[in-house]
Amino acid sequence: MVSNGRPHSGSSGQSSDQTRFESIEHDDRNHSIVQSQRNYSTSAAERIRRNASAKLANPLAGISHAKLEEMGANYATKHQVGDEEDIRAFRKGACLAQDPRRYQQIPGLTAEEMSILKREFTNRWSQPRLMYIVIVLCSTCAAVQGMDETVVNGAQLFYRYQFGIDGDDSRSTWLTGLLNSAPYLCCAVLGCWLTTPFNNLFGRRGTIFLTCVFSALACFWQGFVNTWWHMFIARFFLGLGIGPKSATVPIYAAETTPPAIRGALVMQWQMWTAFGIMLGYVSDLAFYKVPDSSGIIGLNWRIMMASAMFPALVVCCFVFMCPESPRWYMSKNRHFKAYQSMCRLRYVKVQAARDVFYMHTLLEAEKEVQQLHGNPLLELVKVPRNRRAMLASEIVMFMQQFCGVNVIAYYSSQIFLDAHFSPISALAASLGFGLINWLFAIPAVYTIDTFGRRNLLLTTFPLMSIFLFFTGFSFFIPEDTMHTARIACVALGIYLFGIVYSPGEGPVPFTYSAEAYPLYVRTYGMSLATATTWFFNFVLSITWPSLQTAFTTQGAFAWYATWNIIGFFLVLCFMPETKGKTLEELDQVFSVPTHVHAAYGLRQIPYFFKRYLLRQHCEPQRLYENDETGQDKDVGFDHDPEGGF
Repeated sequence: MVSNGRPHSGSSGQSSDQTRFESIEHDDRNHSIVQSQRNYSTSAAERIRRNASAKLANPLAGISHAKLEEMGANYATKHQVGDEEDIRAFRKGACLAQDPRRYQQIPGLTAEEMSILKREFTNRWSQPRLMYIVIVLCSTCAAVQGMDETVVNGAQLFYRYQFGIDGDDSRSTWLTGLLNSAPYLCCAVLGCWLTTPFNNLFGRRGTIFLTCVFSALACFWQGFVNTWWHMFIARFFLGLGIGPKSATVPIYAAETTPPAIRGALVMQWQMWTAFGIMLGYVSDLAFYKVPDSSGIIGLNWRIMMASAMFPALVVCCFVFMCPESPRWYMSKNRHFKAYQSMCRLRYVKVQAARDVFYMHTLLEAEKEVQQLHGNPLLELVKVPRNRRAMLASEIVMFMQQFCGVNVIAYYSSQIFLDAHFSPISALAASLGFGLINWLFAIPAVYTIDTFGRRNLLLTTFPLMSIFLFFTGFSFFIPEDTMHTARIACVALGIYLFGIVYSPGEGPVPFTYSAEAYPLYVRTYGMSLATATTWFFNFVLSITWPSLQTAFTTQGAFAWYATWNIIGFFLVLCFMPETKGKTLEELDQVFSVPTHVHAAYGLRQIPYFFKRYLLRQHCEPQRLYENDETGQDKDVGFDHDPEGGF
């Protein structure tokens, strides 16, 4: 009998069972409450992060024009920026900053201002003369870097004999690799970490000037060394010019150029670096036959190494013709100087006011977000969305080196010599690779936004693997009976590799890394990406001579060909597509749990064979499905908000 809802005292067995049942039910309820609280907390944290990202995407969204005009006037007055004409420019500029494309909806603009604002979108390369000087500056800096990297390609054919490290013994191969990789060792352990203090102390222009001075001095220094350890010191010093410059120039370009051409200009860093790489090969070939003069041994390789100083000197001569970055001035609370600098880079004041006001608003939003989130380095690891972006970014940056391209960039002349080219033919063949690398980097500006980052890599990784296998196996062709076929196949394999590398692993890694991270941790993510590529550049450079000796040339090429196969599967499983995605869509893309995306990638393999090889009709594999609103919905995210790793 039950009294008042409790078990009868005489029913001991039933009482025990009922008590256990109530205990379990109570525990389940508590667990459900805890789980609900945890899910609420998780989604709340996720909402905060997404709101922060949205605010950084456009901190002026949703504000009325009247309020924006007031904000613009208050900013100009507070920071004593100009006169009444400038205050009027900030009133209109604040409205334009909310959405530059809606310039026709802003009342009070003059006919000249309307015409110039329209031309920003109808003819985006119509820019003031000084803007083109900035573009030339950034392009020349990229060429400086490329030439710094590759003049050693031909010079090492000669200085190795002079330094006594031309043998196949382990000492010679490791020292050859150490000399080649010395600048990248400096970049990884010292140069990259000097970027922030250099920029804080000297500004963007000052950092570019200083690093080009370092490059010029180091290149000149390399022409006067007589021992391997002296060459190592000079080339290590060269890393002080390469590391900070490689990070500063893209930042300077992004902070000075208008949004319409910003992406294209930043993309051109890779193209003009490839041009500088080609210039290094040109220099090697041009000075090959320079004879030694009295008392100077190895004059040809000394001139090769020193010749890389001239592009750096060109940059030093005109870098201060360009204005300082407005954003750097703003970080130093020098708002009027920021406005003056921007006025020199735009046709009319309302353009300058628009960009300065938006820059100021974005900086304020960044400060607010940083205070909200705490340590951004921990955010990279703790937040699953950021962690997945970091994984994908690190994969493409690692594979940019381990696809094997810089083996060819730094050692192609020696590789061609091993294929029994004559020395001058080896240098000419290296120039051919440099020319191909540059020419096929030009259409990458178009292909990267047309075919997508992931598709480009999934297409080019198998091809790069095939061409590296082809190049390595070409060394099996008998030299004594089939000399012409041997050298033709080696050159063909290297050239085909360069053709498929240039639109794929060439431009994709930096572009992908820059857009994968949320804005509030983007600078830290890019710093990690840059450090990764320089470190593995060092690893690649120092190990190739010893790897070639241990594995033979065929095995060494097969090693990197195999890495391209590994890279294909890493991209297939762990790298989501980012082309054409808004910030909110990127949050959804990287919220898909890693195991869900990996399974989706593996399912694409049988689909590809059925659809494109067997020509069967089959439904494509989908990672996203439409919800009732017709918009893309992230299945993985909906099922598992945090999703683990």
